[in-house]
Amino acid sequence: MNDLTVKELNSKDDIRKAFPVMKELRTHLDEDTYLELVFEAKEIDRYRMFALMNGEEIVAVTGIKPMTTLYYGRFVWVCDLVTCQKHRSKGFGEKLLSYVNDWAKEAGFESVALSSGLNRTDAHRFYTEKMDFDKVSYVFKKTLE
Repeated sequence: MNDLTVKELNSKDDIRKAFPVMKELRTHLDEDTYLELVFEAKEIDRYRMFALMNGEEIVAVTGIKPMTTLYYGRFVWVCDLVTCQKHRSKGFGEKLLSYVNDWAKEAGFESVALSSGLNRTDAHRFYTEKMDFDKVSYVFKKTLE
């Protein structure tokens, strides 16, 4: 873990290299759709991607959006956070999410928020017990036909 660095992913090549890790979380995406959505979100929603690098290898990826709402005020929404399966339970997710927390604080945001699927109990334990997040709401979704 001595060669760990966080790198912001901006170029198409860097974002493409993160796809295999992101695919572990966003299994419904193919590479072309992933690239299209990332660049649309970057252009429209200020979406930013960061990778935790172990040397030259991407071991974890996060996507975030700086946002402002009446409920949270100025905050950073963690859209995506995933550690490569073969590197889980090594502290990489903690390191990357701590980076996001520090980045948000330095940029003047009041909080960091995220949602997590109902069945992801290990992730919930990670957020609440290890990362000190509070459960504050449910997220509801309606698919439009």
